[in-house]
Amino acid sequence: MGKCFILAVSLSAILLAGPAFAQDLNFSLGDDGALSARTIQLFLLVTVLSLAPGIAIMVTCFPFLVTVFSILRQAIGLQQSPPNMLIVSLALFLTYFIMEPVFVAAWQNGIAPLTEELIDVETAFVRTLDPFRIFMTTRMDPDTFYAMAELRPDTIDTELTKDAPLSVLVPSFMLSEIARAFQIGFLIYLPFLIIDLVVAAILMSMGMMMVPPAVVALPFKLAFFVVADGWSLIAGSLVRSYF
Repeated sequence: MGKCFILAVSLSAILLAGPAFAQDLNFSLGDDGALSARTIQLFLLVTVLSLAPGIAIMVTCFPFLVTVFSILRQAIGLQQSPPNMLIVSLALFLTYFIMEPVFVAAWQNGIAPLTEELIDVETAFVRTLDPFRIFMTTRMDPDTFYAMAELRPDTIDTELTKDAPLSVLVPSFMLSEIARAFQIGFLIYLPFLIIDLVVAAILMSMGMMMVPPAVVALPFKLAFFVVADGWSLIAGSLVRSYF
């Protein structure tokens, strides 16, 4: 996770700072006051550290995984178990497992040469983003991409390639991942819904209309999920969908 965090911070720094890292500038404030480029870089670094997690999440499979796990918890009927922290942590480590080849490629192509001063910031920016662009284009729904592009007159003729503008590529990718997560969530919900209907029908036939069906169905849904080894089955299926 250390290299992943460094990569996220470095990628965010390149994205937000841009050419500011490649030169020294002094801005006169009058009365012998000056604001140096180093001071600006310090402010940018603080901003990057706060935005790095969000930027890393936007271009990975994390939104897809955490959405599916949240829907799964609702389908079982559990409100607080597993807790949100556990679901986010599981999604985060599965994201690292899935995205590790992309992180390694981005590090080797862009960040490592930049730290060794073999390339400039602009070249490192392009090389670092290329693996993420390829990952996003392979997972993206073309209809979503072109629908987003149509909202921008200057990008209406843009093709779905890794060279597409990030302002269109990233939101299209996130919307595609969330839509796919809801499709899978619907399939996950069906067996638990059937259990709820069966339990409700049995309670009605027994005249136990005052007993909440959700309370009675919960142990059966948990037993079904445990017998089917649900966590391993779902996690394995989600990981395999990326390979």
